[in-house]
Amino acid sequence: MTLRTVLYIEDDPASRMLVERALTHAGYRVVLAERGLQGVDLARTLLPDLILIDINLPDITGNEIATVLRSDERFARTPLVAITAQGPQSRQDIALAAGIDGYLTKPIEIDQLIDRVAFYLAGGYDKIDSDQLAAARVHYTQGVVSRLEKRIRQLEASNESLQKFDHLKESFIQITAHELRTPLTLIFGYQRLLEDHAPLRQLAQQDERTASLLTGLNEAITRMHKVVDEILTVSRIMSDQIDLAIAPINVGQLVERVLASYTEAMRDRRLTTHFNIGEWPRILQGDTDLLRLLLANLIGNAIKYTPDGGDIYLSASIENDMLVFSVRDTGIGIDVAEQARIFDHFYTLQDDVLFHSTSKTAFGGGGLGLGLSVCRGIVEAHGGTISVKSSGRCTVNRPGTTFTVRLPLVFEASKPHQA
Repeated sequence: MTLRTVLYIEDDPASRMLVERALTHAGYRVVLAERGLQGVDLARTLLPDLILIDINLPDITGNEIATVLRSDERFARTPLVAITAQGPQSRQDIALAAGIDGYLTKPIEIDQLIDRVAFYLAGGYDKIDSDQLAAARVHYTQGVVSRLEKRIRQLEASNESLQKFDHLKESFIQITAHELRTPLTLIFGYQRLLEDHAPLRQLAQQDERTASLLTGLNEAITRMHKVVDEILTVSRIMSDQIDLAIAPINVGQLVERVLASYTEAMRDRRLTTHFNIGEWPRILQGDTDLLRLLLANLIGNAIKYTPDGGDIYLSASIENDMLVFSVRDTGIGIDVAEQARIFDHFYTLQDDVLFHSTSKTAFGGGGLGLGLSVCRGIVEAHGGTISVKSSGRCTVNRPGTTFTVRLPLVFEASKPHQA
């Protein structure tokens, strides 16, 4: 015999426990929900035989739950029963006007509960005078409108606060990046002086450890410069202040230079690049530095998410005066649910920041979560589009990821863009 299912939506743990025990003992299957929206989702999934609802819930009221469910034809005949604290008759009338079939008051009497559940499951319902019902519907409608107005005002206030916070965040990013660049420029200057210092240069030629220390210092400063530049670039993108230095670009040669910068990482990781310069146009109007950054981020991203021994494919074609190029890898892929968010500022696919890696080229290496948002900003500033395609994320089957960019061959300076 199949057990009949009762869904109980109640935020009070003691009431949930009491009703669950009583109805389970009486031979029902009981499913519990702590919040109204959770209960609505469970109802739509399970299609229970009867739903018990507390009227006073923290998110939406029991009456609103009844209205939502009654708008779904699957619940047109499902018994909806309110269990709530004793109140005036008008409260019960409003519940019935909202679509509730029955009304039980707390404290709950177990025998009455079991009898009434059986009554409602058999098609029974509480009756109300038509005049009372009409008046209750008016009160209920007024109450819903009042709650809606209050929530809208709260959302507007929250949105205003978020906008102010977002502006403060953008200002903080810009100021911080500029403050970092000033001492970093001094450090870079001192480092160059050290390299040019004859005794130290001679020592580096004689002592391998000294040479290694100078090399490490240079690499760390260079990397820090790149991080600060990346932050400044994304801050300009966020504030829509990208100034493009448009010039003719040999895109194929630009890709070659970017790939050359990853030669050591490719060799160490045993990654194979598939690139035919003949596919790429010799002339495209764009900002050389920004397009170099775009390519570096896309290729670097492919390196980070492709296991050792994998392949990276770069291809291009011309379609209707547009350069269409893609960067495809044989890596672990991206969850479909994540794909709509990966171009957001500071969004990263790193599962846990505690395991964040500072390496830009190691498998699973980390970053600031700015690379792809920078890519989108650069592409849109040039009047183009960028998209991602992956069947999902799997470290075993490695479905891979493809980023596709469409850029006009001729840049239209008057064309508005939004980063």
